[in-house]
Amino acid sequence: MNVYSFDGLVVAALLFICTCAYLKRVPRVSSWLLSEKKGFFGVFYKAAVIGVRLHSLVALSCLSAAVYVLFVR
Repeated sequence: MNVYSFDGLVVAALLFICTCAYLKRVPRVSSWLLSEKKGFFGVFYKAAVIGVRLHSLVALSCLSAAVYVLFVR
């Protein structure tokens, strides 16, 4: 999949959000990676918050992106 196309960018963003939300549940990684709320590491924190708070919409988006990539494209 090409990351420079729109659908590749959406899939990469969804994977990033899901990964950060998962890493928020791991204590060592959470204290190291997700402790900063501003700057470069703040992007990881904000993606984790989006993944945790909007988990149903993120899951629905992941399923729709998977269907698109597997069957439409």
